[in-house]
Amino acid sequence: MEMLEKIVGFLEDRKAENIVKINLEGKTSIADYFVICSVRTATQVIAVSNHLLEDMENIGVNAIRTEGIKEGKWAVIDFGDVIVHVFSDENREFYRLEKLWEGTEN
Repeated sequence: MEMLEKIVGFLEDRKAENIVKINLEGKTSIADYFVICSVRTATQVIAVSNHLLEDMENIGVNAIRTEGIKEGKWAVIDFGDVIVHVFSDENREFYRLEKLWEGTEN
C-alpha cells in the first residue's frame, strides 16, 4: 500500500523509532493498518505528529481525525486506511498497543 509506505518513510525522516506496521485487514473495519512508533519526549510527539500531518498534506492526503497531539503523550492520526500512533517511549511501554494485535505485525 503506497500510503502506508509514505507514512513510514516520513516517520523515518523525522527520526521516529521502533516503527511497527500492523496489518488489520480482515480483522477490523476501523483501518487496514496501524503504524506505531516511538519518540523520546512529549515535545517530539508533538513535532513528529505535526510534521507527519504537513508531509501528508503536501502529497494531498489529509487526516480524517487527530487526537492527543497537544498533550504530547500519545498522538493518534487517522488517515482512513492507516491509523498512526506516535508514542513517547514511556507511554508506549505502558499501553503496549502491539500486544493487542500480536502476530499481525509486518
